Amino acid sequence: MSQRTILVLGASGLIGRFVTDDIRARGFRVVGVARSLSPAQKMSALDIERPIVSLDGAALTHLLSEHAVDVVVNCLGVLQDGPGSDTNAVHRDLVARLLQAIGGSGRAIRLVHISIPGAAGEDRTAFATTKREAERLIAASGIPHAILRPGFVVAPSAYGGSAMLRALAAFPLDLPEKEMATPFQPVAVEDISATIAWLAARDSDDASVKAVNWDLMQIEPITMAGVIKQFRIAFGTAGWLRVAMPSFMLDLGAKGGDFANYLGWMPPMRSTAIAELRRGVSGDPSAWIAATGIVPKSLAQTVGRHPATIQDKWFARLFLVKTLIFASLVAFWSVSGFIALFVSYRAAAGILTAHNFPPALVDPVTIGTSLMDMSIGALIAFRRTAVIGLVAGILASLGYMFGAAILTPDLWVEPLGALVKTGPAIVLSLLHCSCWIIADAQMARR
Repeated sequence: MSQRTILVLGASGLIGRFVTDDIRARGFRVVGVARSLSPAQKMSALDIERPIVSLDGAALTHLLSEHAVDVVVNCLGVLQDGPGSDTNAVHRDLVARLLQAIGGSGRAIRLVHISIPGAAGEDRTAFATTKREAERLIAASGIPHAILRPGFVVAPSAYGGSAMLRALAAFPLDLPEKEMATPFQPVAVEDISATIAWLAARDSDDASVKAVNWDLMQIEPITMAGVIKQFRIAFGTAGWLRVAMPSFMLDLGAKGGDFANYLGWMPPMRSTAIAELRRGVSGDPSAWIAATGIVPKSLAQTVGRHPATIQDKWFARLFLVKTLIFASLVAFWSVSGFIALFVSYRAAAGILTAHNFPPALVDPVTIGTSLMDMSIGALIAFRRTAVIGLVAGILASLGYMFGAAILTPDLWVEPLGALVKTGPAIVLSLLHCSCWIIADAQMARR
């Protein structure tokens, strides 16, 4: 049998990246495609960047023919509608064009589609309903396919919900009791990759796997509390006393996440995530196990194979703190500028007047710096301009410090130490800038 070529769509995401690297290591020729790939993700000349969601049927057909593809693995997905994220476009419309491209390629191609577990009647979110619409399109196409419905995916890396659970494990905080009791069956990302490799080795005309729908998850039932407990064992925090947050705080956090979503951010705690969490993650993996012979790893085996390192612990503890840093910097710049311009304008202008500033420049400088501060806060608030705002905040802070040293040096020794406190604000900006580059810029590549 000649070497099979596998095209992975969404090769920068949690599942897609692992599958691309793992199946390539198994000897398959794997073409990894994503809207954008970081330099570290471009492991091969076969890792390519394409605006997948916006490609039309002809472009998709050309992509399949150009690389002589035998298997397409669709790992693309978005949690919630927002700027740059459209559940219909990603889950349904792209799949419709992809099916058209496969049918018109003139090649025998199998489609492996990553979906979600659960019954269609339980779907309540745009995320779930569009995922299910894609399943129906695939089933009606007549194209050889496998619809894989993984449970809660546990991988060496963390993203979204998996990052949130790690953060909860690192803090003495629990979700409300009802949510902690929901079924939450996990699956190791290695088992997903092994399943795709098993399917890729089969001929497209193999009747036994021409059209399959499998739930991929561990056999033993487990709850959200059980999943978090296993991470706590790995982090060494299992013996801590816990405080359960009230349900209204979870809902309030989801509303805050939705607001951040409109600003272009993709926080894991959004209304869709909470709705899916409350539905739970469960299914029947028996058909998958019987067909492939794969014995799914338990959560203890999966987490135990990757004991928490210092990097894991730092990430988990900083994951929630990052949000506080972001919010505090937006508030710091926006509120300070607002107060100086609208609440205490005379006092702010009086500082310059008291230090013999040229009278003609007092009002323009006070107004200009106040507007600059509020603009910096607005830039930080929006994801697309966050780095610009953070860098501008650092430069503005340094400008205030050096300007004061020259024009009003006595402010450095005033009792409240306002200028001295500017230093920690610079450090927080540097920290958040690093977090954005490492984590949030990666979200934009999905």
